[in-house]
Amino acid sequence: MKKVVKFGGSSLASAAQFKKVGDIIRSDEARRYVVPSAPGKRFADDTKVTDMLYDCYHTAVAGRPFHEKLKKIEERYQEIIEGLGLSLCLDEQFAVIEEQFAAGAGDDYAASRGEYLNGIVMAEYLGYEFVDAAEVIFFDEQGTFLAEETDRALRERLSDMERVVVPGFYGAKLDGTVKTFSRGGSDVTGSIVAKAVDADLYENWTDVSGFLVTDPRIVENPEVISTITYKELRELSYMGATVLHEDAIFPLRKAGIPINIRNTNKPQDRGTLIVESTCTKPNYTITGIAGKKGFASIHIEKDMMNAEVGFVRKVLQVFEDNGLSIEHVPSGIDTMTVYVNQRDFQEKEQNIIAGLHRTVAPDTIELESDLALIAVVGRGMRQNRGTAGRIFSALAHAHINVKMIDQGSSELNIIVGVEERDFEAAIRAVYDIFISYQI
Repeated sequence: MKKVVKFGGSSLASAAQFKKVGDIIRSDEARRYVVPSAPGKRFADDTKVTDMLYDCYHTAVAGRPFHEKLKKIEERYQEIIEGLGLSLCLDEQFAVIEEQFAAGAGDDYAASRGEYLNGIVMAEYLGYEFVDAAEVIFFDEQGTFLAEETDRALRERLSDMERVVVPGFYGAKLDGTVKTFSRGGSDVTGSIVAKAVDADLYENWTDVSGFLVTDPRIVENPEVISTITYKELRELSYMGATVLHEDAIFPLRKAGIPINIRNTNKPQDRGTLIVESTCTKPNYTITGIAGKKGFASIHIEKDMMNAEVGFVRKVLQVFEDNGLSIEHVPSGIDTMTVYVNQRDFQEKEQNIIAGLHRTVAPDTIELESDLALIAVVGRGMRQNRGTAGRIFSALAHAHINVKMIDQGSSELNIIVGVEERDFEAAIRAVYDIFISYQI
């Protein structure tokens, strides 16, 4: 059995955390491929190494002395090395970094050094081989990830290697220039490696015991989701729920490799298993609740709208011409409402209103701002009748007015629109009716 294990910055912030990670890896012979992030915060007011590198590099390119800042970064790594009892010396690597910073190697190079150095430390600590991600993960000259070329290179490079550390977050363009994924991209590296080695499981170790049913800042100690499908995860991630970098999902989904979200500080917890599909029955009717604020609605009314061929297309064309994406479009016989991102809409508000009048000649246009959308997601909703009714009942009991409801044809999610001031109360009400009252 082969497992790829990725550890986030909080899991590798100190020597003590490194030791936890080492114990986790050594406890399972299948954990053969390790993808580390850069050291994160050791305590609340601490600074992540990646942020220290950005600051140091920007000081260098501004022509100001940066050696003291670089020395502080070196001290962070030395503290970990000494805490692990290693004889490793990174003087040579830091000499190269100093030279590259002075030469203006770029933000991506600067940011990537945190993972690069941590990968060297991790390989030394575990006794694993080290593979520089810049040698096996490729981007084109425009910075677009080259999936096929990367998969080929990784498969070839790792085929004869039993136990390997590949640092996360970065790769290189074809000319050798270092290129990073977006922030949190170590998740993506882990998924790419897992696909390349045909892993049986991709374990993503972080500081939470899996994917929570809802935001713990809104509901105290929400339940952990034991098993979730990729489709459910996609719906929740779109509405703001984040544990895993979104781009990390697709390589694994395509290869049929499950993901296990685990907690480095509580390795006994089973975490959340993310799978393509499952016969496992969910613990509750719903899997998760997520939402976003900051929406506006454009309510369009016109008599005999339903008889006017192309009306919806013309309306949506106005938004497209103004470069605005659409969130939801609930409609009636003579009415149509378009939900959009409020901040983006405000910049082009009058152009869009004028465009609508010219294009479809509506009887009235009404705008409403400061709205929130909440997604209630769950594969169990298909088998349980009355889910929408229970949502409405919970919201009515909490004295919350529903502005919009939209149920996907997959019966996997129901999206509800409410006023922003009711956002947190609405999430708590839905959580209570489906989770708290069932425990």
